[in-house]
Amino acid sequence: MAADDGTSAPQSQTLDRGIRILEHLAAVGTPQPIAEIGQAVGLHRSITYRLLRTLEDHQLVERDPAGHFRLGLGMVGLARGVRTDLQSAALPRLNALVAQLGVTAFLVVRAGDEAVTVSSVEPHDSPAHVVYRPGIRHPVGQGAPGLALLMPEAATPEDREALREARRLGWVTSHGEVIPGMRSVAAPVLGPDGGARAALAVVFVDDAADLTRIGRAVATAAREVATALR
Repeated sequence: MAADDGTSAPQSQTLDRGIRILEHLAAVGTPQPIAEIGQAVGLHRSITYRLLRTLEDHQLVERDPAGHFRLGLGMVGLARGVRTDLQSAALPRLNALVAQLGVTAFLVVRAGDEAVTVSSVEPHDSPAHVVYRPGIRHPVGQGAPGLALLMPEAATPEDREALREARRLGWVTSHGEVIPGMRSVAAPVLGPDGGARAALAVVFVDDAADLTRIGRAVATAAREVATALR
């Protein structure tokens, strides 16, 4: 049973449920039927439907022709207000990485113990690429973007080998830790205090890709973002 002092129970159960629905839709990235959404967040179908209708009224979710729900255009307006200086500085560099490497590039920030994608750019002239939408989140110690956020921190005996190597190189790689089969490369955007304000990352499927070339390109772009923010 949840504690009565509110330390473990959400302050608003309805708001908590609605947010969990939005987080689920952001994570899966594809339209979902009501039953699957309810099952994923642990809610009865009728409660899920009522919450979805409310979110739909605010354009935070929308329905496709099959009646399945996905994130709505209202989310775009909300996202524009999130760390706008960081997103404005990062967008030209994300576009440049996409043009240079032909892969999906994205910006990640830390929220507690999670790495959260706030902006992404996909190539338009590639026959196949990875779709990586804003709102995707994963543990900060998992995957290249999360490890990049940890790179500026003081080394400890418990640090993974990948993190120790990343500090030496200036960028970090991972394979299949967030999305099975996908490879990612990331580098931190350093703030004036030396900590990570964010991380730039790319994701792709080519196992034969030149990781050194990609890593250097991402690290250079991350430094350019840091410079633009000064």
